[in-house]
Amino acid sequence: MKQSLTASSSSSSLIRRARLSPYLLALLVFTVFVVILHGEDFMCLLGQLDPSPDRPATRTEKKWEELPFSIGRTPEGCDLFSGRWVWDDSTRPLYEESECPYIQPQLTCQEHGRPDKDYQHWRWQPHGCDLPSFNATLMLETLRGKRMMFVGDSLNRGQYVSMVCLLHRLIPEDQKSMETFGSLTVFTAKEYNATIEFYWAPFLLESNSDDAVIHRVSERIVRRGSINKHGKNWKGVDIIVFNTYLWWMTGLDIKILQGSFEDETKDIVELSPEDAYRMAMKSMLRWVRKNMNRKNTRVFFTSMSPTHQKSIDWGGEPGRSCYSETSPVDNATYWGSDCRRSIMEVIGDVFSKSKFPITFLNITQLSNYRKDAHTSIYKKQWSPLTPEQIANPVSYADCVHWCMPGLQDTWNELLFAKLFYP
Repeated sequence: MKQSLTASSSSSSLIRRARLSPYLLALLVFTVFVVILHGEDFMCLLGQLDPSPDRPATRTEKKWEELPFSIGRTPEGCDLFSGRWVWDDSTRPLYEESECPYIQPQLTCQEHGRPDKDYQHWRWQPHGCDLPSFNATLMLETLRGKRMMFVGDSLNRGQYVSMVCLLHRLIPEDQKSMETFGSLTVFTAKEYNATIEFYWAPFLLESNSDDAVIHRVSERIVRRGSINKHGKNWKGVDIIVFNTYLWWMTGLDIKILQGSFEDETKDIVELSPEDAYRMAMKSMLRWVRKNMNRKNTRVFFTSMSPTHQKSIDWGGEPGRSCYSETSPVDNATYWGSDCRRSIMEVIGDVFSKSKFPITFLNITQLSNYRKDAHTSIYKKQWSPLTPEQIANPVSYADCVHWCMPGLQDTWNELLFAKLFYP
């Protein structure tokens, strides 16, 4: 008994000394401080260790579970961007070309003589689930008192106009307007105190191609670290949709300006398209992190829009293009040579490290199938055609931009789905 008591007393003495040890106390306080300060990073690390190979977005989902504007969730295991195109002449098109006065003449294919309407009747069908129907009323009510902005090049402008066309019919004629102020175009729904805007910035960073009208330059130059030049016009938006791709694809290295366009002697270096693109993506994410509030704003990024310049890619005749194509590619594994996988890899790498939730609209593969949906020769031409061009339509067919209504309405259906059902 005496021995037991002595052991007990000795144990109590040790406990008291441990409790009173200033070194132990300091270590405990320091540990708690580090956990609080870097808790998010620890969670990121834990998320990266997720063992499931089927769910590469697990870490993102854990971090960004509660997103503004969401009212539901995409069904478990449903990838909205993986699917096929199905013929639908009952619900397509979602509007008529003649009903939407906001479509630029470069995209009005029927007005410019396209003989078929088949491109308007294809609907995207994801594997194993359905794409939520676009609800214009819900979209407008969500935008009440808010700003939505598309930022990028002419492909993003097409998506912007598509969104306006999907919504404008619900707004009385005297309650809507569209105005352009330099690089910024603003559609206003007065009754809703809402705006849907487009901002021309083909590289997102400042460049010598920033004039919204006169931007065809022979040698493109992008200024490093200059995103605030344009970003100051994006502040205060509630939903922002970025895109940039086509203008980086010159086939050459990209000229990067180290200083200012006002400098008398310009310090210019050249980067590969991948390295230059990575630089722009990092700048965009830094701007988003510093200027967007994750509690009440949403950020989207639309992936590269494919072109169809080489019909040999899909088994067509050599020397032809999207001209005269009237149906989608039916090969599920098709990937056009004009789409650079290396750019997609850059996006995946940079976005995976973002601590701000970016919703990625992966429209590349599904748009790859749509060799039939381009404006081709059925558009307003920038300059009169020569006799040689008229004799050879393939020579001037536009296999970059898309007829409206058409493919870009699907991009907005996907945007709608990811906004409300992330």
